[in-house]
Amino acid sequence: MRPRWLYLVCAAAWPCPPARLLLTRQYRRDRVGLSVDLASQLFEATADLLKLNPDGVPDPRELFDRFVAWTARPPSGERS
Repeated sequence: MRPRWLYLVCAAAWPCPPARLLLTRQYRRDRVGLSVDLASQLFEATADLLKLNPDGVPDPRELFDRFVAWTARPPSGERS
């Protein structure tokens, strides 16, 4: 996963849909904990991605959406 933040199973940008499903299951009773954990991962990923490509600053909105924003939405089939 690190330092490129790709999912080892499918090589997509982590957290990809399969990783999100696993995370949602792991944190099924703690959505706040999921958000906090992924916010921490966002911080680490930003540092790693900047080290890999200092001239290509990752777009903050895209990284936020990728790591954190999706956690506010209930998974399909789950009521809010």
